[in-house]
Amino acid sequence: MKINIINKSKHELPEYSTCSSAGMDIRANIDEDIVLKPLERTLVKTGLFLEIPEGFEAQIRPRSGLAIKKGITVLNSPGTIDSDYRGEVGIILVNLSNENFVIKDGERICQMIIAKHEKAEWVTVDTLMETERGEGGFGHTGKI
Repeated sequence: MKINIINKSKHELPEYSTCSSAGMDIRANIDEDIVLKPLERTLVKTGLFLEIPEGFEAQIRPRSGLAIKKGITVLNSPGTIDSDYRGEVGIILVNLSNENFVIKDGERICQMIIAKHEKAEWVTVDTLMETERGEGGFGHTGKI
């Protein structure tokens, strides 16, 4: 799939780390370091502008290494970039650790996955089909 992109950042285009990677690494494009304090959130600019085909979205997801090692994650995970959005891609990061985290220019801050989606059409009914699970949810099995 080909996607039009404008790269106003100082960095290379997003890329897959391996041939089997589902997500492309996205880098911070900032003029000075951002110090993210514990429980603080910030919008990190990327310098990227996308033209995603209709019927697709870009999903923004945390990097597992940053999450486990530093407690840094994408706050609205997964974030969605709609096909009609043409502004700069910004990433909402949050620091869930007890220590300050410094975001540096060019740092890999998240992953982007391109995903197909469907449009739903609501059908109002009086009853829903029965299932074995029924209304069970939120840990109803008692298993972790």
